Amino acid sequence: MSVSVFDVAKYIIKEVKSLTAMKLQKLCYYSQAWSLVWDEEPLFKENIEAWALGPVVPELYLEHKGQFKIDNISRGNIGNLNNEQKESIDNVIKFYDKYNAQQLSDITHSETPWKDARRRDGIQEGKRGNAEILHADMYEYYGSLDE
Repeated sequence: MSVSVFDVAKYIIKEVKSLTAMKLQKLCYYSQAWSLVWDEEPLFKENIEAWALGPVVPELYLEHKGQFKIDNISRGNIGNLNNEQKESIDNVIKFYDKYNAQQLSDITHSETPWKDARRRDGIQEGKRGNAEILHADMYEYYGSLDE
């Protein structure tokens, strides 16, 4: 069964309750990144892009566009996640939930996967862009932090 970003987002919302749209995007990004390291496979199938405010899943953005606080999304099924996937997401929440959305955005801007994606596509600082953040880049960078 294929897990979507909406399944992950719905689970994060259930655990965190209410959060900003930007923070939801960053928690989904870190869930994907750490799943690549800990579980050695992508958590969800959608691509993540290196937008000006940090990593964003465009399909999820379209779902919550125009909303500031998110306490529910209509799409997604938590039942699609297995226990290992939930454990990875729980660990991400446990570590990153202490940061607000702007802090998470700032952290992603300092990390190699976001910077490399934008550099690869020639996107200047502060400019809009939709360069994909590659799984290999996430795995390599976050894997080096896990040693």
